[in-house]
Amino acid sequence: MKLDKSERFSPCPGPVVTIILDGVGISSREEGDAVKTARTPFLDQLASTYPMTRLLAHGKAVGMPSDEDMGNSEVGHNAFGAGRVFAQGAKLVNESIASGSIWTGQAWREVVGAATAGGTLHFIGLFSDGNVHSHIDHLKAMLARAKQDGVRRARIHILLDGRDVGETSALDYVEPFEAFLAELGVSDFDVAIASGGGRMNITMDRYEADWSMVQRGWAIHVHGEGRQFASAREAIETYRAEAKVIDQDLPGFVIARDGQALGPILDGDAVVFFNFRGDRAIEISRTFTEETFKPFDRGAVPKVVYAGMMQYDGDTKMPPRFLVEPPAIDRTLGEFLARNGVTQYAISETQKYGHVTYFWNGNRSGKFDEASETYVEIPSDVVPFEQRPWMKCAEITDALIGAVRSGGHRYLRVNYANGDMVGHTGNFEAAITAMQCLDLQLARLIPVILAAGGVAMITADHGNADEMFELDKKGNVKRDAEGGVKAKTSHTLNPVPFILVSGEKGGFGLRQDLERRGLSNVAATVLNLLGYEAPEEYDPSLIEPA
Repeated sequence: MKLDKSERFSPCPGPVVTIILDGVGISSREEGDAVKTARTPFLDQLASTYPMTRLLAHGKAVGMPSDEDMGNSEVGHNAFGAGRVFAQGAKLVNESIASGSIWTGQAWREVVGAATAGGTLHFIGLFSDGNVHSHIDHLKAMLARAKQDGVRRARIHILLDGRDVGETSALDYVEPFEAFLAELGVSDFDVAIASGGGRMNITMDRYEADWSMVQRGWAIHVHGEGRQFASAREAIETYRAEAKVIDQDLPGFVIARDGQALGPILDGDAVVFFNFRGDRAIEISRTFTEETFKPFDRGAVPKVVYAGMMQYDGDTKMPPRFLVEPPAIDRTLGEFLARNGVTQYAISETQKYGHVTYFWNGNRSGKFDEASETYVEIPSDVVPFEQRPWMKCAEITDALIGAVRSGGHRYLRVNYANGDMVGHTGNFEAAITAMQCLDLQLARLIPVILAAGGVAMITADHGNADEMFELDKKGNVKRDAEGGVKAKTSHTLNPVPFILVSGEKGGFGLRQDLERRGLSNVAATVLNLLGYEAPEEYDPSLIEPA
């Protein structure tokens, strides 16, 4: 994996730094755009002074099934690190279901085998059509196939979204799904929703930021321990009235009949976690599959056949059993640099740490080379992000400035989580504050990079804070009965910025001949700035010699 020295590009004398402003896109609108509304004089100056273009960060440009699909942090960082576009989870699952290969695989046969031998088949996952972590159509397809394959009893444990879809849209999915189950569940197929809760309250923690979320989900899904309701609708409506929170934050609930949980997970059952995206699926998968488990007391652990929709971590083989092969991402930027002795530094806070490491490296845990790579994780606050919209951007910047000044790293990458994590809360004012905090940190960081003779690339993995209000089909802002705006908590379909910041003697400019510019073009750009030619299979660089 030896890189060729470039005959066209001299290596940048200082460090090359990729700065990812997670969730910061470019909207064509003004209303509801926290990025434009925020006072960001330094970022505005950079955009007007240095070469800038827009990158596609959604749909087919990042490996999603169609251009109606929003991008997300997983596929975005895969594209950044891989230098080309791979078919991603949603597309791979769609193709597997369409071809029927999912049903002939060993994992599905083992799951069905356990359920038809007297057990119950349980499905746990994000309950929406957001297509970022999961898709409800995949769940429906598996339930229909399970019935066809002779399964007699199934239970569904729903994690309510309100993040990749409308913030209070849960009943828009629950009610049609209940009708679907009524048609599917005849005398020989007992199928029902058994438990649930908001995705940011139970089960779907990531990067070990808050194991208590998984513990709450485990108690609810597995042991049937939680507040009981007669239906998911009753639970959702009750919690909305009591807690005044959006779907992603709804407390957990258990569906019960005569005081008994409708679907606890027992010995001999089978469980499918139907999310295809890995980051928020690893911890619950570990809880089901690890014999020696330390994060919390699981109580009685049922012996089940557990399968993930995909294998969420190829290095740790988690989970060991999975339904669809994940994308085989190889020859990543990080691996090339490590094999060629180029020192690397990756940093973020916990919420996005795995994005600049695991996802960046092609869904691979760990380092390629301990000697040349430095990974730094700043622990995230365990509070609602709208309460501290600055998150850890200052602490990240402190560490990054030190790393640049040390001179010990040729390539550095950083993810600032604010635009995405605060954007997901739907709190417009907090998102404005988040953007203003980022501007302050860029104003500290960029002069240090330039003083070291370096180059900075400021970009993003997808949009979010750029569209904070829900729109109707005519493009008008949705409002409630009192005239208040309807908050949007999902990612956007907007492009993201790419600003190339260098000293006066940068010696390069942005190419004008590219018909398509996407996140996958960044890797070749990095290599050129470091004085290397990109591998032939990489998407072309964004720069050219001036």
